[in-house]
Amino acid sequence: MSIAKSGIYKNISSEVVAVTCVATLLVIWNMIVRKEVLSGPFTAMKFPMTAFTLSSPSLGLLLGFRTNQAYKRWDEARKNWGLNINRTRDLVRMGNAFYDKTGVSDQKRKEDLKRLSLCTWAFVRAMKRHLSPVEDEVDFKKEMHEKLQENQAEDIINAVHRPNRALHDLSMAIEALPMHFLRRNELHAAVTVFENTLGGSERLLTSPIPLFYSRHTARSLSCWLFLLPFGLYSSFSNTWNHIGLIPATAVISVFLLGIEELATQMEEPFTILPMQAFCDKIGNWCNEIVSWEDGDNGINTRAPSDHHSSLDLE
Repeated sequence: MSIAKSGIYKNISSEVVAVTCVATLLVIWNMIVRKEVLSGPFTAMKFPMTAFTLSSPSLGLLLGFRTNQAYKRWDEARKNWGLNINRTRDLVRMGNAFYDKTGVSDQKRKEDLKRLSLCTWAFVRAMKRHLSPVEDEVDFKKEMHEKLQENQAEDIINAVHRPNRALHDLSMAIEALPMHFLRRNELHAAVTVFENTLGGSERLLTSPIPLFYSRHTARSLSCWLFLLPFGLYSSFSNTWNHIGLIPATAVISVFLLGIEELATQMEEPFTILPMQAFCDKIGNWCNEIVSWEDGDNGINTRAPSDHHSSLDLE
């Protein structure tokens, strides 16, 4: 079952075990006291449930606010990558469609469009590395050397800000395409969108939810759960020696600690988004788009006859 493989439950397992142990020890202690196994002024340990009833709305607000803010961060990160996916395909499509083949050999056209496709992929792959943990470094260098020319790969790898260097290469690839300058400006507009998605992602990476809020929420939840068995003890008087308290406490702790763990993981969206899959798909789609030619589907369009260096307003 997927529950056994869930990373959420694995991460909270120690906390759940600790809370369950408190409930188990409470049941054992109160059973010993009730059966008068120990001599002395010992009494059963339990708290009134009113304290937990009054404090639960505050705890719910803390968890709800944190979860909502964490989800907003994840959603914004996913939208940024969604824009990258859409605009990369759009850019390469326009580059292919706007390419003026007048006086250009088929081989030259293929080389120019292949360069456009690779530079587009290089940007998203550099952005992925920019937002990922250091463990991605080896794979990043390997992919750069496999797909790009040696000099270009080294320039991106050695750049202080790798995505910016990749955007520079992409801009130069666009400038090398023979087409009307107004059409070329449309391609550069897509590059501006990439700069915006990069900046938005960097903001998410460098501005997490304040640490003091996360710590206060975690501490409040831990204290509430560790004391909860004392408040629930009387509610399970109809079970043998209040034994029902143990599984009930375990289930409640799984639910609440699971919510807190979900928020913790969504706080860092770039560790859970499948960015490598995004990059691979973008690379494959871009390569496929530049392989298409006018007329290969049996339909030919009129080749542009205007010069791509001037604009005739008459």
